[in-house]
Amino acid sequence: MKNQYLPTSLGMYVNYLVVGMSIIILPQNMDVLAQQWQTTLGGVAVVISAVGLGRMLVSLASGILSDRFGRRLFILMGASLLLVFFGGALVCHTLTGAIILATLLGVGGTSLDAGTYPALMEMFPQHQSTANVTLKAFTSIGQFTLPLIISLLVARHWWYGWSFLLCLGILIVNTLFLWRWSRFPVKSTRKDKVKVATQPVVRGNLWLDGTLFAIFGYAANGVFLLASIWLTKYGQDIVGLNDTSARALISDYSVGSLTCVFLTIWLAHRGVRDIQFLIVYTVMSFSSLLVLYLFPIPLISTLMAFIIGFSAAGGVVQIGLTIMASFFPNDKGTVTGIVTTAASVASFTVNLIAGALAANLANVMLLDVGLALVGVIAATLITMRYRYLFGTGNAQTVAPKQSET
Repeated sequence: MKNQYLPTSLGMYVNYLVVGMSIIILPQNMDVLAQQWQTTLGGVAVVISAVGLGRMLVSLASGILSDRFGRRLFILMGASLLLVFFGGALVCHTLTGAIILATLLGVGGTSLDAGTYPALMEMFPQHQSTANVTLKAFTSIGQFTLPLIISLLVARHWWYGWSFLLCLGILIVNTLFLWRWSRFPVKSTRKDKVKVATQPVVRGNLWLDGTLFAIFGYAANGVFLLASIWLTKYGQDIVGLNDTSARALISDYSVGSLTCVFLTIWLAHRGVRDIQFLIVYTVMSFSSLLVLYLFPIPLISTLMAFIIGFSAAGGVVQIGLTIMASFFPNDKGTVTGIVTTAASVASFTVNLIAGALAANLANVMLLDVGLALVGVIAATLITMRYRYLFGTGNAQTVAPKQSET
């Protein structure tokens, strides 16, 4: 039978198409925005880091409040704040104003996360990982198409603002659809909660497992954010590519991401578990970034951009979030808040560090290599904890060990 929530989920996925564009729309327009905001590339990097600041300020609270007040409110609020950003960016002419708008973009993105991830897990309880990884597919489509659009605008000497207006138009139509026709699972009644309370629930240790997932969320988000923001400039300044070829690295990166999404969904339906993806993808991410840093030549940069996109931006963060939800199944919004808080701290801090290192972009890539190594270590420890709690079976079906406190 057709899932009644399918149209609503499609609307949420379209939101993340625009989120994918929002992630790279500032770095892809760095030069023209630096002129408009009367600042330097370092100033634009500060604006980009403000997105992380906005996320950091509200991530945990948004997740907790989403559990309490429902998913629809936060999805609509997030989309509305993205509308403010895309519209405001076109008329802003000061660095201070740009920082404020970027902060609102971060708050909006966090609100979307707090509503969307838990909602999808509740709409598709038998396919939680697939539902969340599909979000990454739409994000990657946005990241793939935007550089092509901007390359066309640059080649034709057209106004850069058309890329912002495109995002604005998609969001307006989609937000009106979600506001008028969206449907979400209703909260459990008291009777339902009593019934659920009698069932065994696997719960990890909040401090131990929460810390591990927070570290993983920080590292994994830092890796793909640095790659998506600085890969074009790295290709120009270090690899020596021309403007079109350097922008194409982001498209290669996005194709890798999409390839990973579809492969992950295919393998998941054939019995490969989330925890197996986690360690493989983090090791691939570290290895490909290290090769790109050590051998910055055109052919290798193109291949590594694809592999980095495959392993670091193909859904590994969403997989980690789904695994954490299996550790804490009754607090999906709160779990989302913990991971997105760590991700927000990453997007704020690593961009500030990258901005300070921007005089030599090789050092930015080295920073990404270091974050990827941290991700490998965190994923290894999470795998050990998973096997301790669930054995070698599936977290959904294996009888749980006694809860930890």
